[in-house]
Amino acid sequence: MKLYTKMPLALKPFYQKELTDAENDFVQNHFQQSWQHLERAHILGQPYPFAHSFIHWKMLLFGIKTKNSKEIIGQIPRLIFGGVKSFVGKIPVGNTGGANVPPLHPMEIPEDLLIIIQTHTSNEITN
Repeated sequence: MKLYTKMPLALKPFYQKELTDAENDFVQNHFQQSWQHLERAHILGQPYPFAHSFIHWKMLLFGIKTKNSKEIIGQIPRLIFGGVKSFVGKIPVGNTGGANVPPLHPMEIPEDLLIIIQTHTSNEITN
């Protein structure tokens, strides 16, 4: 069994850009765009426990800041268990991480993110 720990250095700038874009959109009250960047960061960070857990933390904070009780309640178990699933390599590939989708449901990865993942990681996480 392969244990995943750290995000590949080549992937980090793409993950970080999604986080930065999420924050920039949030402060401009572009909440839908901000959330979409968090979802994209989730897809990129999902195989890596620390990045995965951090995104669920950011999603929880988003829910708190927007007073979205469904997101707050939905993010708590994801925050607790998401990193563990990443650590052992048992993730629902492509899942966007929000409370609006089942936590174990695999989803199609957007084409641009799939290209980034395939060209900047040594792990094949796609089906």
